[in-house]
Amino acid sequence: MKSIMNCKSSSILKLVFFLFLISGNVISQQLTKQEAIRLTLENNFGILIATNNIAVAKNNKGVLNSGYLPTLTGNAGANYQSASSTTSFGGAINPNTGEPRSDIEIEDAETQRYNAGLNLNYTLFDGLGRFYNYKRLKEQYNLTELQARETIETTILQLFSVYYEVARLSENKEILEETLRISKERILRSNYQFEYGQNTKLNVLNAEVDVANDSINLLNTRQQLINTKRDLNVILDNDLTYEFEVDTIIKFIPKLELEEYLSKSTENNITLLQNESNIRISDYDIKVSKSGYLPSIGLTGSYGWNENRNPPSAFFPGNVSDTYTLGAGVSLTWNLFDGGNTITRVKNAKIALDNQEIIKSQIEKEVKRDIANALGNYENRLNVFEIQQQNVITNQNNFERSQERFKLGQITSIEFRQAQINLILAETNKNSAKYDAKIAELQLLQLTGQLLNIEF
Repeated sequence: MKSIMNCKSSSILKLVFFLFLISGNVISQQLTKQEAIRLTLENNFGILIATNNIAVAKNNKGVLNSGYLPTLTGNAGANYQSASSTTSFGGAINPNTGEPRSDIEIEDAETQRYNAGLNLNYTLFDGLGRFYNYKRLKEQYNLTELQARETIETTILQLFSVYYEVARLSENKEILEETLRISKERILRSNYQFEYGQNTKLNVLNAEVDVANDSINLLNTRQQLINTKRDLNVILDNDLTYEFEVDTIIKFIPKLELEEYLSKSTENNITLLQNESNIRISDYDIKVSKSGYLPSIGLTGSYGWNENRNPPSAFFPGNVSDTYTLGAGVSLTWNLFDGGNTITRVKNAKIALDNQEIIKSQIEKEVKRDIANALGNYENRLNVFEIQQQNVITNQNNFERSQERFKLGQITSIEFRQAQINLILAETNKNSAKYDAKIAELQLLQLTGQLLNIEF
């Protein structure tokens, strides 16, 4: 019996040593927070689409789309005609010969006509519609930039939600690995004590059950970690099998710095900034619509060339004629009444502006509420984290004392296991509280408009 138990213990030790060697040889690349942000900004699909939208808005606000440049059109044409004709003189006498005139036949007489021209049009004044539309396009570009910033902020927040989940599971995995190591040592100790008659077989079985439970918990956590790493690789647009380790160090923003951010939240909140941009766009829409009340003045210019190649006829020889024309003019157009379309557009534009003002009042209250809630959540989670830190210290001390007493046979295996479970829960709860507090801080920073201005 003793030799069998020694053989079993030796096999377990060899297996543990082999796993230790394997884990030591697996080298994963360190994925820092800065590197994760860089990869996200470069590869994330949503950010790439937002960047393309900015490029489109930039093209729209350019001078080529402003209406301030003239239009120049060219035209050209060519016509070809072939005809045959017969001219009869009806028995008339040729005065030179005294004989009847003969018919004149012309075969395949070719007529060719060519033309080319340039037309220049330039609007000098269009009731200021072009001026305000140009300003509107510039403001639309600013709004697109704000929308892209919102997309980036949301994506960064999503990135760190997954990044910190990987960090939490990584730390939990280490805790469970240490727990499993202690439980395996407990099996060895229980077997030795059983061999020497210091405890019963029940203690050995309890230890084996606890090892099985710890192994299952470790396997489940490892699988969750693998799945979460795949989620992070999708955000980074990495290969799904890319293996890495994350940074588990957390730094919280000092209170004074956070208070400064909160004091400027109304100036930097992305939702409020977008609403203000929409208000300016609505105001420009009114001014563009009002331009329909005013006349428009335009300049026109033209240059043309025509060439006609006429075949000879019965009475005239063939000829070629070239014509060159140059023209310029000024035009004034004033739509005195367009059936009420301009009046309707102006009224609707004013209503749209009024809606944006109403939305602004609503958003201001919602943003204040969201910031207050986010601040309360952050402070609460920070307090929970501090309590959990102290709880870990308490449970660590309790476990170490229980472990010593268990080795001395002063407490049962059930009491020891309870102390071990309490320590596991305390450590995993501390990890959860730490990353929950950090995510709450990032959510608060997003609402204050400072998420992209901090060091992670």
